[in-house]
Amino acid sequence: MNSRDRVLAAINHREPDRVPFDLGSGMMTGIHKDAYQNLRAAAGFEREDAVRFFEPSMQIVFVGEDVCERLEVDTRPALPAWSDSEPLNIQEDEESYFYYDPWGYGLKMPKSYPIYYSLFQHPLRTAESLSDLDQYPWPDPVDESRYRDLPGQAETARGKNKAVVLNNICAGTMEVASWLRGIDQFFMDLGLDDKFAGYLLDKVVDIKLAYWEKALKKLEGLVDVVIESDDLGAQNRLMISPRMYRKLIKPRHKKILDFIHTHTGAKVFFHSCGAIRPLIPDLIEIGVDILNPVQFNAAGMDAKSLKDEFGRDIVFWGGGVDTQSVLGSTSPAMVKANVRQQVEALAEGGGFVFATVHNIQADVPPENILAMRDALFEYGMY
Repeated sequence: MNSRDRVLAAINHREPDRVPFDLGSGMMTGIHKDAYQNLRAAAGFEREDAVRFFEPSMQIVFVGEDVCERLEVDTRPALPAWSDSEPLNIQEDEESYFYYDPWGYGLKMPKSYPIYYSLFQHPLRTAESLSDLDQYPWPDPVDESRYRDLPGQAETARGKNKAVVLNNICAGTMEVASWLRGIDQFFMDLGLDDKFAGYLLDKVVDIKLAYWEKALKKLEGLVDVVIESDDLGAQNRLMISPRMYRKLIKPRHKKILDFIHTHTGAKVFFHSCGAIRPLIPDLIEIGVDILNPVQFNAAGMDAKSLKDEFGRDIVFWGGGVDTQSVLGSTSPAMVKANVRQQVEALAEGGGFVFATVHNIQADVPPENILAMRDALFEYGMY
């Protein structure tokens, strides 16, 4: 069974020969540049002189083909490029590196602790009217330069019998809106001015739909999994109430997912961190095929319980090892024990693709990453 066959079996709720392994096919299943360079050395490869950033704010990098082959990763990404008209332009001052995203918000990273970029400017914070939103310089989702790498990435992956994972143009609908307004202001919009909030959300949805229409057409027949996202949960509760989600966010999620399902036979992977159990039936209802990251240490997110209740209706992609309190801070033996626990909870009957709970962080020891991989191949055989 080749990698693509293995992934297709799992996402169609069948048991393959072993649990498929994903590292780096999406912005939420990747690895920080520091951990990646250390992993390369531990795996017997030279450090990369100039890593290619998959996602610059989180410092997530493309995983080299040599590492993917060494670890027997079953997936490969297809990722839109930065537009030539809106290139990534890292600037610096005495204290920080900073850049402005094509959406207009600013991000900076302190030179004293250069691990991640954080938001520092919200360009629509002071917007007051719908006309302010109409006049905003929105990014161009159909700029041809965004799509220059997609066909080659997908065709190369398919030629190697890897599952192709098509990434989105931006973060989640609610996330982008909150970054443009500032999360505090946007949450007040949701509660006090849902007409304004809805109009802003619709602007984001329209850009997403234009991207998906063009990307799916260019990669017709080459895509196995399509990624959408929106972080809806914190560690112990939802970010917004189920009522507010169903009124303002769910219809817009459904519009996007309906469009994707209409234009491709690929499965829809939906990323949402945290304690989102109350909304999982809603996500299934609107067409989510695959749930990520399966943050099993969040409230109500016990993996075995999720598998028992929802495993017939949704695939779990992630949840393979705890990145908060195990992968980066314990021994290889404890990592292996955690992987075994999670594989036993999620693998039965298929419907499980192994990945970490969100990205591998900067300080994760390479021996723990290799222990994670070895444990999967020890315990993940069917």
